[in-house]
Amino acid sequence: MTTRIATVPATATETVQHSRTVDRVVRGIATSDGAGVKLTRVLTQNLQRRLDPFLMLDAFGTDNKDDYIGGFPDHPHRGFETITYMLAGRMRHRDSAGHEGLLENGGAQWMVAGSGVVHSELPEQEDGRMEGFQLWLNLPAADKMTTPWYRDMPAAAIPTVELPSGGTVRVLAGASHGVAGAVTRPVTDPLYLDVHLPAGQSFAQALPAGHNAFVYVYRGAVTIGDAVVEAQRMGVLDNAGGSDGVVVTADEDTRFLLIAGQPLNEPIAQYGPFVMNTQDQIYQTLADFRDGRFATIPASAA
Repeated sequence: MTTRIATVPATATETVQHSRTVDRVVRGIATSDGAGVKLTRVLTQNLQRRLDPFLMLDAFGTDNKDDYIGGFPDHPHRGFETITYMLAGRMRHRDSAGHEGLLENGGAQWMVAGSGVVHSELPEQEDGRMEGFQLWLNLPAADKMTTPWYRDMPAAAIPTVELPSGGTVRVLAGASHGVAGAVTRPVTDPLYLDVHLPAGQSFAQALPAGHNAFVYVYRGAVTIGDAVVEAQRMGVLDNAGGSDGVVVTADEDTRFLLIAGQPLNEPIAQYGPFVMNTQDQIYQTLADFRDGRFATIPASAA
């Protein structure tokens, strides 16, 4: 299946006088989740404070159906948001709050787990390639018990910008080159870009000084300052004062994610799929899940 994605010209040019550099290059950890889905965990728990408000980034990509066919059967979440971005493949989302959607090539889904939801993500294909990412974005303490929320974003609903110097940028969240993304979120103010650059071209993106940011390269290789970030590597961007953004140069035809957000600077208490601020809140979450107090479809809608 081929998905047609409309592009629009950039309406402004990002100006970066002093680019951030790469603080460290991270190689993900091969693992599996759900019913045996093979993936690479790029952002792990030991980076949660450094990359606050982001909690996790998983990358998956395979042509072998045995690596993904089991999918992610029913499992719970509380206290954060999940953003699933699909480059290739079909995945069906269903949750206990009554939301349902089909994630397809080039599309994304944004779910706020909030006070608690049980959902499943199951493949709707028996062969072919499945590739994409799941990012976990923390919720501020004041919003951790908000009502669960879900939004489907088909490929056509994600603005795709033609860059003046060549290449494109898909704006899932935030804004780039004068184009607002598909989603805007309060407090954490996330930026989520999927950038495609031809060899030799550069991409500049302004970033607020206080935001934590990283680049994940999934095709090709890039140079940021004096550092090279190769495919399947994450470059954590520094927080040096005086930097107003980042400039990324493609060493070859390249695709990468650029993700940034305002840190919450709040305590993180995590127990698997539950992320709260204190251990007592985790204990309460476990009790609520055990006793069936997560979101359920109202009887009138069943």
